Amino acid sequence: MNLFHQAVPPLAERVRPKTLSDVIGQRHLLKEDSPLLLAIRRNRIPSMIFWGPPGIGKTTLAQIIASQAKRPFRQLSAIQSGVKDVREVLRFAKSRPGTILFIDEIHRFNKAQQDSLLGAVEKGLVVLIGATTENPSFEVISALLSRCQVYTLNPLTEEEVRLLLERAIREDEILQKQPIDLKEIGAIYRLSGGDARKSLTLLEIFVDSHKGEGDETIVVTDEGVVNAAQTHIALYDKSGEQHYDIISAFIKSIRGSDPNGAIYWLARMVEGGEDVKFIARRLVILASEDIGNANPNALLLANACFQAVTTVGMPEARIILAQCTTYLATCEKSNAAYMAIKRAQKVVRETPPYPVPLHLRNAPTRMMKNMGYGQNYKYSHDFSGQEGNQEYLPKELSGKSFYQPKNIGKEKSIRRFLNEKWGDKYTY
Repeated sequence: MNLFHQAVPPLAERVRPKTLSDVIGQRHLLKEDSPLLLAIRRNRIPSMIFWGPPGIGKTTLAQIIASQAKRPFRQLSAIQSGVKDVREVLRFAKSRPGTILFIDEIHRFNKAQQDSLLGAVEKGLVVLIGATTENPSFEVISALLSRCQVYTLNPLTEEEVRLLLERAIREDEILQKQPIDLKEIGAIYRLSGGDARKSLTLLEIFVDSHKGEGDETIVVTDEGVVNAAQTHIALYDKSGEQHYDIISAFIKSIRGSDPNGAIYWLARMVEGGEDVKFIARRLVILASEDIGNANPNALLLANACFQAVTTVGMPEARIILAQCTTYLATCEKSNAAYMAIKRAQKVVRETPPYPVPLHLRNAPTRMMKNMGYGQNYKYSHDFSGQEGNQEYLPKELSGKSFYQPKNIGKEKSIRRFLNEKWGDKYTY
């Protein structure tokens, strides 16, 4: 008899957690006294976006939150739903304020569809929980994003996958019917990439392939799992662990000025069906973070690359990506702008909010002028060289240098200009 009759839900559905204490993983969000856990316990649930790879509990967490809060729960898939479906939920919510609306793959909603949620979210008619595998900063409109807390969910660790499988073996009514020894889980972890649903599916496939062997213990081994799944570790898995490893190798190859390594990892992503906009966005970021003012044209080309691949699409987009990749890889590199904002943010976080010096303040009214706003300001175009120098930082930070251009590419001349302009003030 087949242990997994077609009428039986898959293992991942049978062992889906029902309470927060059942959730394995995401301890950074669900640990004691975490903001999210406190909000759930107080039933003061904000609208939120869950961002992370597939199969790590975004839907489950939304369902548990609604259940624990005893709120009405409505679920939509952005792939299958439109504005009409959203409006139906909003009509329902008018008589049940605080309804939790879960939208899976919310990044697939267009601007009009996302706009249709704004009023209801702002008024508290619905509590929106969106799930996305894409960076919400790029895929969710800013007006909606500003009304939501963003929580990042992580793939399960290997130890968490083991705990997940052990619990399934221990608690699932079907798996309990035959002794199972979880001897090795390395293959399950590698093939799943920390995806809970995939991990449970692989276990289910393995056990199903060993059905009918009497009361003998089913021993789970790495070799057996690979054979049972009739696959090998994927060349490239968009939703798995290698997604992150390969994009990391791609970026580091460009940063290290190796166009050959960069093109290889690009080819891996292209052959694996990676979203070309995802690759292009990373190139835009790299152009600013790792090249910066050493070659300002890098950002212009990377941005043009993003626009072009969005317009052209595959397969031709691969050529545009290859051109941009090789150009960026062969540019002189500087992270000076990136480091400058990091240093400045650190100072802002660690020091009081110093007042703006009076001579730099705007003076649109007579009262402000009488208070000294804008007085003694030197209009830079009226001076040359160091004659027009004045203090642009709060006095408490006078002389503090955040931006340190390198002696390479265009930044070499930038450094020379700043040294002539400011002398010893900023140690250029």
